[in-house]
Amino acid sequence: MGAGTVVVIALLVFAAVTLAKGLRIVPQGTEWIVERLGKYHATLYPGLNIIIPYLDNVAYKLVTKDIILDVQEQEVITKDNAVILVNAIAFIKITDPIKAVYGVTDFSEAIRNLIMTTLRSIVGDMELDEALSSRDQIKARLRESIADEAIDWGLTVKSVEIQDIKPTESMVRAMEAQASAERERKAMVTKAEGAKQAAILEAEARLAAARQDAEAQVQLADASAEAIRRVAAAIGDQEAPMRYMLGERYLSALGKLTESANAKTLVLPADIQEAVRGLLGRGMGKG
Repeated sequence: MGAGTVVVIALLVFAAVTLAKGLRIVPQGTEWIVERLGKYHATLYPGLNIIIPYLDNVAYKLVTKDIILDVQEQEVITKDNAVILVNAIAFIKITDPIKAVYGVTDFSEAIRNLIMTTLRSIVGDMELDEALSSRDQIKARLRESIADEAIDWGLTVKSVEIQDIKPTESMVRAMEAQASAERERKAMVTKAEGAKQAAILEAEARLAAARQDAEAQVQLADASAEAIRRVAAAIGDQEAPMRYMLGERYLSALGKLTESANAKTLVLPADIQEAVRGLLGRGMGKG
C-alpha cells in the first residue's frame, strides 16, 4: 500500500468522523443547547440537526417534559410557636432553555430551595389549627409566590402539592396532654355546676319549706287569737285571754317536763292554780 493510499484512507476516515460529529439527532421531549467557542450559539430541537464539528459543542441537554421535583420534609414553626413537618412536590416545565441554563446555576435546586423558604414563610404566618386545615390555601399562595421567580429562570410552575403537613411527635404528645387536661377541666366544671345547681335547689326547697312553716304559724296565731277572743266574749272577762295564754303556755311547758326521763314530782305554784280555777269557774258560770 502506497503513501497516497494511506492519505486517502485517512482523509476518508476524517471526513466520516467529521460528518458524524456534524449530524445530531435530538430525541422527542428534549432540547439541546449548542455553544460555539464557549458562547451560546443555537438551540437544537427534536429531529435531525447539523452543527459545525470542532467549532460547535452540545453543552446542555434539557428535558422539555414536565419535571417532578420532590421537596424534602422540613420543620416549620407556626405563628403560635408550634413545630410541624411539611413536605411538598412540584411540577415544573422548562419554557425558556436559555434562561434555565444561563440564568441560574442549577434550576432544579434553585426552585426546590425557593419552595422550601416560601413554604416556611407562609406557614409561619399561620397558627397551628389554621395550617393543618388550609392545604389548598397554602398551595395557592405558594404557587403564586414563586411564579415570578420561576419565570426569570425560564420555568413554569404548573402545580405545587402539599404532600404532608403534620405536627412533630413531641408536638403530638404535647397536644394529647393539653387535650387530656382540657377534658379534665371540663369534667371538673361540669361537676361544679352540678353541685351548684343541687345547692341552689336545696336552698330553694328550704326557703319554700320555711315560707310554708311561717304561713302555718301565722294561720295558727290567727286561729289562737280568734279562739281567745271568743272565750273572752263568752265569759265577759277582758283579762281572761291573758290568763288563758299564760295557762296554755304553762301547760305546754309542763307537758315537756313530763316527757323528760328525770321528771318525778311536779309542784304547781298557787297563783297559777288559782288562775286556772278562776278561769274555769268563770267559764262554767257563764255557761
